[in-house]
Amino acid sequence: MKPRHQRFLLIAAGVSALAIAGAFVLNAFQSNLVFFFTPTQVYKGEAPKGKAFRVGGMVKEGSLIKDGENVKFVVTDFAHEVPVAYKGILPDLFKEGKGVVAQGKLSDGQLFSAAEVLAKHDEIGRASCRERVCLYV
Repeated sequence: MKPRHQRFLLIAAGVSALAIAGAFVLNAFQSNLVFFFTPTQVYKGEAPKGKAFRVGGMVKEGSLIKDGENVKFVVTDFAHEVPVAYKGILPDLFKEGKGVVAQGKLSDGQLFSAAEVLAKHDEIGRASCRERVCLYV
C-alpha cells in the first residue's frame, strides 16, 4: 500500500472516530435535555405531554396544602395557573408568594406531578447580625 493510501485511511479513521464521539455526546445531551415552560405556555398546550419538563413561576398565596410528605400547591405567572403535586421534602426557601421551579410530567387533568422542586430566591444578600456574629442569609 502506498503512503498516500495509508494517510487517507488514517484520516478517514480519525474523522469516523470523531463523528461517532460527536454522536454519543449529542445523544447524551438529548436524553438529559429538560425544557422550561411558564404556566401560560402549559395552559396553551405548548408543553410536552408525557415527557419531563420544568414549570416555573410564583407559588400562589393560600394554595399550599401539606399532608405529611405529600404536598400540593399552585404555580402561577399571574395570567394562568398550574396545580402541582409533589411527594418529598420541600426546600427551606420554599414559601407561598416566592419563586419556584418544579420538574416533572403533566398528568391527566392538567395536574403537574413534580419529581423535583427548586425554590428560587432573590439576588440580594442580606447580613443577619446576632450577638456580634454576622451570617449571610
